[in-house]
Amino acid sequence: MKSILCVSILSFGVSSLALAGDWNQYRGNSGIGITSETLGNSDWAAKAPGIAWTAPTPLGFSSLCVVDGRAYTIVARGEEGKELEQCIALDAETGREIWHVTLGDKDYGHDGGNAGALGNKGGDGPRSTPASDGTHVFVYDSHMVLTCLAADSGKVIWQHDIIKEHSGRQIKWRNATSPLLVGDMIYVGGGGAGETFLAFDKHSGEVKWKNGDETITHATPAYTTIRGQDQVIFFAVSGLVSLAADTGKELWRDAFPFNVSTAASPVVADNRVFCSAGYSVGSQLIQIGDDQKPEEVWFRKNKLMNHWSTPIVHDGHLYGIFEFKKYGKAPLQCVDLKTGEIKWSERGFGPGNCILVGDKLVVLSDAGEVVLVSADPGEYQELGRVKAVTGKCWSTPAYSNGRIYVRSTTEAACLEVDE
Repeated sequence: MKSILCVSILSFGVSSLALAGDWNQYRGNSGIGITSETLGNSDWAAKAPGIAWTAPTPLGFSSLCVVDGRAYTIVARGEEGKELEQCIALDAETGREIWHVTLGDKDYGHDGGNAGALGNKGGDGPRSTPASDGTHVFVYDSHMVLTCLAADSGKVIWQHDIIKEHSGRQIKWRNATSPLLVGDMIYVGGGGAGETFLAFDKHSGEVKWKNGDETITHATPAYTTIRGQDQVIFFAVSGLVSLAADTGKELWRDAFPFNVSTAASPVVADNRVFCSAGYSVGSQLIQIGDDQKPEEVWFRKNKLMNHWSTPIVHDGHLYGIFEFKKYGKAPLQCVDLKTGEIKWSERGFGPGNCILVGDKLVVLSDAGEVVLVSADPGEYQELGRVKAVTGKCWSTPAYSNGRIYVRSTTEAACLEVDE
């Protein structure tokens, strides 16, 4: 199903001028894992999606962004006798590689593990996802270098080394956050005192504002509008820190426990913010008042943990993959956002990820199965599944112009969803 090409006003006030059929960054145009498209065919039991193409994507857990007929992701592969991190552009229709740009050496501070297997070791490889407006591609690599590339050729337009230029603080296992694209701004974290959180003009690379003295985590920031205030919420070691999107002024902060790594992004619904972390931490829901002050609604210690799989919110419910680690076993769950009550739970997905297309969940298991599930709090309703890729899948699906794009540590695949 090809989407109608129209400019949409995105959820939470995002106006990046991306077309409805684009999926222009990590977790989609609005960064919330939801597309304005609908599925052409949701009866996968009768007719499952066909695989239009596959392409090699060695190493890593970077997801795909798809804009103007190109799909972008980050891989790690050999070149001139070295293993290097590279941003690649694929033809979204055929999977043919259009260009690649080397970003840096493959060094993620991990103690190894077979990235192609489904074992419990993490494995090597990049985990950041590119963002694109169709003209530019923005990449925030594992070594905290933010690069703007020309979308048609991969030519470097501008670049900032956050560690060198902004006294950056590298973290264990290196950066895994993705650049956040909103309008003409690119937001990233990782700088030092007074400049942990940074906003850049996407055209020139000029620093628009900088603020904060925090240590970042592996969680990508979230853009939202709460009580009429546009804001970017960063998930730091100290907890949630929200800044005005236009000026960088701190609006509010809320303490949240940290242990080893925090990797799932904050999830916002109206004036409520859900956050979660593994390693025996747990989850929390807060609400933001008229004065932009947070108040705890509920906290669940060591429960409703998202290891790195950020859930989506739909009609007052969270849908996502919960529990810590549980490779090959972690459940897809529906959770009442207001109370934290689990409405249903279906095991066997492992720490993959899901997105929402219309009223259907497109779920990628860690074993490479794409599963279609109704976003219905009443019961788990599976509508079909397709084995799409081999390798380990800790990335997030993308949906663009009636096609599902997924990748693993070995290959990417495009699934055609027919009318």
